[in-house]
Amino acid sequence: MDTAFSPRRHFWMGSIMMEEPWWKGDLAAEIHRTLRLKELKLPVYNAHSPQIRMRRYFADLLAILSSRCQLCPTARHLAVYLLDLFMDRYDISVKQLYVISIACLLLASKFEEKEDKVPKLEQLNSFAYMCSLNLILTKKDLLKMELLILESFNWNLCLPTPAHYIDYYLFASVSENDLHNGWPITSMTKVRAFMEKYSHYFLEVSLQDHIFLSFRPSLVAAACVSASRICLEISPSWTTQLQLLTFYSWEQLAPCIELMLIAHDKDLREANKEKDRVVFLQQQQAVGSLALQAPTQVLFQQSRYPPLAQHSRVLSQFRSPIQDLCSAYRDSLQAPRPSGLASGSSGGALHSYSRLQASFQPILQAVSIQGPITMQVAISTEPRHCLSLTYGSSYFSGHHLYTAGCFDG
Repeated sequence: MDTAFSPRRHFWMGSIMMEEPWWKGDLAAEIHRTLRLKELKLPVYNAHSPQIRMRRYFADLLAILSSRCQLCPTARHLAVYLLDLFMDRYDISVKQLYVISIACLLLASKFEEKEDKVPKLEQLNSFAYMCSLNLILTKKDLLKMELLILESFNWNLCLPTPAHYIDYYLFASVSENDLHNGWPITSMTKVRAFMEKYSHYFLEVSLQDHIFLSFRPSLVAAACVSASRICLEISPSWTTQLQLLTFYSWEQLAPCIELMLIAHDKDLREANKEKDRVVFLQQQQAVGSLALQAPTQVLFQQSRYPPLAQHSRVLSQFRSPIQDLCSAYRDSLQAPRPSGLASGSSGGALHSYSRLQASFQPILQAVSIQGPITMQVAISTEPRHCLSLTYGSSYFSGHHLYTAGCFDG
């Protein structure tokens, strides 16, 4: 398989092998050009899956599982992308989606990670037990599903995702000429650290809604950097250096950035509500049965984003550190879900690989595969952070909640 997408590339110098991140090497620009050419040939995503309402659930499942297995972001994003494309081509039962999701994660980890990082069968079954999925996987089951997925993609997993670009763009995301809150930046190290945290947050946001698949992966990665600069009060929001590096103008990035900021606001509102709830319970415990008279504590303050034409204008003062946002987002992924949508089990011998392959039909016909997989499924179809596809006037001229001075002082 092509190693151009691996987080690190290996270079031989004489008899000594040197290892370094590709975005820091001499071939970084060449690798970036190769990725950009490959993304032009990506399969078209139509969002036609009959199970698309469950897409967010399985994206979260893969995110949690990859986090437990300590997989790199490129493996996680590739796994979700493989699942998206596969679901878009076939009508798949809910029970089979579990096996397909895990098979996508295994293929992505084998393609992106070193061999010792690939999840073991024991890990996967242990995770299923902890989540009360009652799902018992076997090597034979997973191997057959992996072969089916590989054949569906013509054995080509060289599929760029936003995670493949983000580190290359982050390398030039902040410069000494930038301003923070209208003042020169005093600590580039601190700013770069928070820029990385915020960009990876927006990178995970892009996994949560299939609307981001309408943009090229490189554009999504560039939008993550620009959205981070906006939230961190770094001006201008998009620089000439970044435009030359990414080949994207501010006007090209604006629609994707707008969607990311909408998701950012929703996360902050949920974090605000959760903190208010905790404060309320603590106060209630303190006063016993007495009713609370004090107003709910305000943890985030509303402000406005500048219009698109004035994106270099300094934003208002932050109010809360980025760690709260990232923690709230991670917690939301692992929050328990209501049960009761679907449940089922199946028994008997698994079909042979040829029959398994034949049983997957185009999108107009449902798939039915019998196998020794026994499970009980509990899924909530209500999206917790899904983005609205329709909204009113430009979001940049509306109200926005955002976090605060991460590197002041």
